[in-house]
Amino acid sequence: MKPAGKPGKTGSLMAVEVALARLLEMADASKISEHERLPLAQVQGRVLAADLVSTLDLPPWPNSAMDGYALHLADWTGEPLVVSQKIFAGQAPEPLKPGTCARIFTGAPVPAGADCVEMQENAEVQADERVRFTKTMKSRQNIRPQGQEATVGELILPAGTRLGPIEQGLAASLGCAELDVVRKIRVAVLSTGDELIEPGQALGPGQIYNSNRVLLCSWLQRLGCEVIDAGILPDDLATTRARLGELKDVDLILSTGGVSVGEADFLGIALREEGELTLWKLAIKPGKPLTFGHFRGVPVIGLPGNPASTLVTFALLARPYLLRRQGVKEVEPLKFQVPAGFVWPKAGNRREYLRGRLENGRAIIYRNQSSGVLRSAAWADGLVEVLEGRTLIEGDCVSFIPLSEVLS
Repeated sequence: MKPAGKPGKTGSLMAVEVALARLLEMADASKISEHERLPLAQVQGRVLAADLVSTLDLPPWPNSAMDGYALHLADWTGEPLVVSQKIFAGQAPEPLKPGTCARIFTGAPVPAGADCVEMQENAEVQADERVRFTKTMKSRQNIRPQGQEATVGELILPAGTRLGPIEQGLAASLGCAELDVVRKIRVAVLSTGDELIEPGQALGPGQIYNSNRVLLCSWLQRLGCEVIDAGILPDDLATTRARLGELKDVDLILSTGGVSVGEADFLGIALREEGELTLWKLAIKPGKPLTFGHFRGVPVIGLPGNPASTLVTFALLARPYLLRRQGVKEVEPLKFQVPAGFVWPKAGNRREYLRGRLENGRAIIYRNQSSGVLRSAAWADGLVEVLEGRTLIEGDCVSFIPLSEVLS
């Protein structure tokens, strides 16, 4: 195995981590400040706009973790105890009578005077209905204390948290019926190229179906974005300028194609002439010609047109940018080390993200890693990261990014 070179040393190309850091800096400088209050059932996938602070103790009183019997341990001398009350969840118990125990069920409040709950499996009900305990007991056993999960004034979820089912459930447990969330980020999606037509139309000579539009619109919706479908741009500079100029009330213009160094790079020309071009040509494969800039003040991310390149650059660069603009702090996907189940004999000068999957604990890769093959991603369940300047033999460690980490 040949060791990887130092990150950032990629010649004239910008290293992936440098590009990401710059994107996140620009996202931090233009965070979405508006927010809205929504019913708890409608906040799935949204970003919390204000800290969620507990207004109550959770649980609000000591409660039983078991079905069993509550008692004051000092009252037990080894002899059976009389059952003085029965306590179900949702009931307010009477204080425990000295020298007795209480039949209690999971979640029910522990009565005042009791300091122990013994599970019913370690208790025997006698013929006279007194209860004999068969095991040694400890004070506070099987009792969930008041405030075990949360106390009044405690920070439960910080602003910037993406809300999923668990966070919704936690908010519900605190009695929240509504939450303040960041308003949806508005993203205009357009594709470029005379060769593109939409599915359902008949293919003409030299034409292909536009898969990137469907891919990105669906992905953005899963990220909680408001999507504006701006259609397909022809390879024409005047039309490109005009169509970009129409997209004034959006937070981001996201395009695919038209960002290479060729004569048809009309997006890049428009950005240079009527805005600025901040990022261009990254040390990533697939996806080198990713572009970031502004057109008349509106941020623009230009993704490469090849489907696999679109997928990789959106997952690793555009997605973190979008999340950070909504205030999310941790935006990079989880990745972990696994042994390579393949050989990589030729070191490259760009960081490569191979479509792969885990089999028997090892990462294997799709047979065709062409940037135009979206089928490789449908077969895969993750991206295998191969650093610049590195070769691999089977068994060498590589980083694996599950697709589940980036698809929502």
